[in-house]
Amino acid sequence: MEGLRLKTTHPNVHFNKPLDVEVKTKNVSESRYSKAEKTKLAKASKDFESVLTGMMIKSMTKTTDGMFGEDNYGGDVLDVLFETEMANHITESKGMGIANKIFKNLSGEELSAFENKIMMERKDFSIEKKNISKVTNNKISFNDKALERLSKYDSIIKSAAEKFGVDDKLIKSVILTESAAKNNAKSNASAKGLMQLMDSTATDLGVKNVWDAKDNINGGTKYLSKLLKRYDGDVDMALAGYNAGPGNVKKYNGIPPFKETQNYIKRVNNYLNNWNK
Repeated sequence: MEGLRLKTTHPNVHFNKPLDVEVKTKNVSESRYSKAEKTKLAKASKDFESVLTGMMIKSMTKTTDGMFGEDNYGGDVLDVLFETEMANHITESKGMGIANKIFKNLSGEELSAFENKIMMERKDFSIEKKNISKVTNNKISFNDKALERLSKYDSIIKSAAEKFGVDDKLIKSVILTESAAKNNAKSNASAKGLMQLMDSTATDLGVKNVWDAKDNINGGTKYLSKLLKRYDGDVDMALAGYNAGPGNVKKYNGIPPFKETQNYIKRVNNYLNNWNK
């Protein structure tokens, strides 16, 4: 009798061997998937197990005409809802190990270990933000000379605030923190002007002359506006992105653990507190 041609033996449909869960970059092993991709993979693995569990529950209750009986009004709908909730609950507790098997085969990591790591990171980030909020309750006094310099740009700041939808007090606080309102300020990293724009950032924002106060403030405010939208209005996250760059915020899944960035956020918030008191 001719042997069965199984789909799993088709060379053009299935891999000859599983994908490596790690790739080597410059002789350093790294996970094939990013943290965000692993999060999606974890959800997909659990969803698959939940669907399979639901099918098993449905099969087990079939002989009894469902959980609510054949003659129960709306029983078929209630059956589906109850089976789904039960399947989700089983999966979210210990489950049958299917989700973990899928996740581990693809990522090389235990599902429970990955989820615990994510929970700890979120907890640490929450504590970090709470600590920053505590520090920002401390008031600091304005420097009279810096305020005098800043007052020269009031009309530009007000116009930029209206144009880009950013609180003018936040713009002023960033300017005081970045340059003490000195239009000719230049950092060791070559950030320039009132809002300390890097040349590449200024170019992306359409700033033609970083030493022109109007151009600089409009560019910096436009950047703040983009960051606030990116982080759903979270001022601390936007400030972290402004100081350390969005790449570092993404890398650390929140405010980076840089002392400079954390102090920067505190200082800007302290100025904000003074404007608002």
